[in-house]
Amino acid sequence: MEENMEEGQTQKGCFECCIKCLGGIPYASLIATILLYAGVALFCGCGHEALSGTVTILHNYFEVARSAEDTLDVFAMIDIFKYVIYGVAAAFFVYGILLMVEGFFTTGAIKDLYGDFKITTCGRCVSCWFIMLTYIFMLAWLGVTAFTSLPVFMYFNIWTICQNTTVVEGANLCLDLRQFGIVTIGEEKKICTGSDNFYKMCESNELDLTFHLFIVALAGAGAAFIAMIHYLMVLSANWAYVKDACRMQKYEDIKSKEEQELHDIHSTRSKERLNAYT
Repeated sequence: MEENMEEGQTQKGCFECCIKCLGGIPYASLIATILLYAGVALFCGCGHEALSGTVTILHNYFEVARSAEDTLDVFAMIDIFKYVIYGVAAAFFVYGILLMVEGFFTTGAIKDLYGDFKITTCGRCVSCWFIMLTYIFMLAWLGVTAFTSLPVFMYFNIWTICQNTTVVEGANLCLDLRQFGIVTIGEEKKICTGSDNFYKMCESNELDLTFHLFIVALAGAGAAFIAMIHYLMVLSANWAYVKDACRMQKYEDIKSKEEQELHDIHSTRSKERLNAYT
């Protein structure tokens, strides 16, 4: 009987501990972090592979060669974009962890777990700094989303022409890279609908795969942008909580000080009465 009671108390204690731990999780920040990591992973992974597919298409079908000199050609730009993708992946992995830590320390459940805490000026400055930084990153991801839509539009035009080769069979349509600014005006790198390279490109897997990879990368950039908006709402709510908690802390300090003064006055009067009586 006693063993059953002890076992029941142990299970109850474990259940209460689990409920308290679950209550300490900042779910809003957790959702935003998952969305951010998913968006960054899609953008970086698919964007990197889409850039590699673009290099293959330019080499094999448009016959664009890498410049031997140290000039800023399209292949050098693609290499730069790949390095930027590596930096974005590492930077936002760290930034997501920092925002999760900030969410944990500004969640009200932390107060229940660890007792009263003092809200310092440094803590308020850190919250304000995260709000400004997240706002800047939100604008940056908006620009990245707009920029990623450009290759999607370019590949959509090429993919649409390839999907309608029977319709444009009689027409002489050409895809000139000079129109997209990929090569200089002096270079004539184009393929037309009647050429062998055009049919090979349309029948290859590189075009279809690269086009859909850019679409997924665009979706990832949009998800990261939405995650930044979500983080901005969470940080603003946390800032309001910290501000209200700071005011409440000042009120409690003033109230405690007044109660202590009243207690001291009452004690002093009681001693004076006692002395007068004696």
